[in-house]
Amino acid sequence: MFFATYNAIYAVEDNGDGEPVQVYKGTDHQEHGAMVSLSNGQAVVSALSDGTLLVLSESDEKRIPTGIEDPIASLLVVREDPLTLLIGTDEGAYVYRLVGEKGPAERVVAFDELECRKDWYTPWGGPPAVRTFAKTQDGFCYADIHVGSVMRSPDEGVSWEPVTPELHKDVHQVATCPADDHQVYANTQNGVYVSKDRGNSWVNRIEGLPVRYGTAIAVHPADPDLLIATVQNGPRGGGAWLCRSENGGATWTQLNDQLTESTDRIRTGCIAFTSDGTAWAVIGKTLYIGKERATDWSPFWAAPEYDNEYPIQTLAA
Repeated sequence: MFFATYNAIYAVEDNGDGEPVQVYKGTDHQEHGAMVSLSNGQAVVSALSDGTLLVLSESDEKRIPTGIEDPIASLLVVREDPLTLLIGTDEGAYVYRLVGEKGPAERVVAFDELECRKDWYTPWGGPPAVRTFAKTQDGFCYADIHVGSVMRSPDEGVSWEPVTPELHKDVHQVATCPADDHQVYANTQNGVYVSKDRGNSWVNRIEGLPVRYGTAIAVHPADPDLLIATVQNGPRGGGAWLCRSENGGATWTQLNDQLTESTDRIRTGCIAFTSDGTAWAVIGKTLYIGKERATDWSPFWAAPEYDNEYPIQTLAA
């Protein structure tokens, strides 16, 4: 697994053995807006604030110029050979496709032509964003629009359509499970929603959540019913909770009693399951590890001192 601070990227064993190893150090503070892992955690792709993609492995470092001027908010690995990525932007909600390691990326016209684009917005009046991606083993891709629900592609990001309007429009993260191609999960302004038919219908799963405003969600790679999610007191925080469900979100239990610190908010992209089923969560300045199917949590690593209150920006598992 990898995680990024403002000016560095660290690698850690999926099961938490050993100490994190710094694999990249920037010359100044970089905004790591999105990061995804490759080759079962042996490499990572990170979007830097200048639009360059940084590809890191144990033996190599490559930089791919995307030609994208808007801030990059999300990345999805469609294929590894050749390297094929979907790239989502933060200002305007555009999707680009990158094939190979030379660039530039090409904007996906089918995504531009979605009729529902005219209804996308943000609460503060700015342009919408492609906030996160998810994919299934059989080639379905999902993109969550903030604000504009979730878009679905049956062909690895070539064509796109909206999922059913039953889903709340204000989606903050979309997720899938490698063990079940049909299930899709979304954490929204109104809590967690789960679909068992690729987004054709949704059920709002909120029983046991302390509050409804959701920010992040992650699914165990081998058990589509084991979820962790985060909720907080509205968009500006004011108190946040890490929660767990072992029945597909039908009921939730909060895990804050196992945390050694509290936090006002927990960001999208700051919880994850690694391929062996170990759970991870960023709470304030600390990275926590969750063992025994995310029932046993403890501090794993504390970020160096930064001026920012939330120095760990994102996880890639």
